[in-house]
Amino acid sequence: MTHRRTLLSLLAVSSLAAALPAWADTSPAEKAAVFVKATGDKLVAVINGPGSDADKRAALTRIIDQAVDVDGVARFCLGRFWRKATPEQQKQYLELFRTVLVINISAKLGQYQGVAFAMGRRRMQDEDAAVMTTVLRPNNPPADVDWIISNPATRPQIIDVVAEGTSLRLTQRQDYASFLSRNNEDINSLIAAMRQQVAQNH
Repeated sequence: MTHRRTLLSLLAVSSLAAALPAWADTSPAEKAAVFVKATGDKLVAVINGPGSDADKRAALTRIIDQAVDVDGVARFCLGRFWRKATPEQQKQYLELFRTVLVINISAKLGQYQGVAFAMGRRRMQDEDAAVMTTVLRPNNPPADVDWIISNPATRPQIIDVVAEGTSLRLTQRQDYASFLSRNNEDINSLIAAMRQQVAQNH
């Protein structure tokens, strides 16, 4: 199974930060924008810094664990099948989801050298904040990428990326549902496919 268009595939893009002025406004939406910028700075240091691929993957994993609600995104992506999974299946799935996301970022980092993004508007969406950016990649047209941040005022975390109007976590949820429908809704089949993907990239 191809784990395509995942949330963290585009997190690599967000890592190439643009300048963000010091905002006097400390509204939740502005705090979310500062959070996106700070996360980008950390990722830039890893991408452009020294170290082996293994070292960089370990550093990226730490940043992802801090900046992304990985378990929450994973549960959303599994949809109704989360409730059907046994506790052991849930545990295995969460561990594999996190690993696959890290792999996807690590595999794409080399493609984003020279990329930057321009900060745009930010707004509240119910209790979440949306931070709009324009991704500027060499030899590619600009792309609109919005970052959806939960708990922006207290404990901000990335819960979705909307690229050119398409929600990546919703796309992943649809991919998983399609895979499971073709495999008799067998969650172990999904776990096995994810495990195979991890094995192929280690």
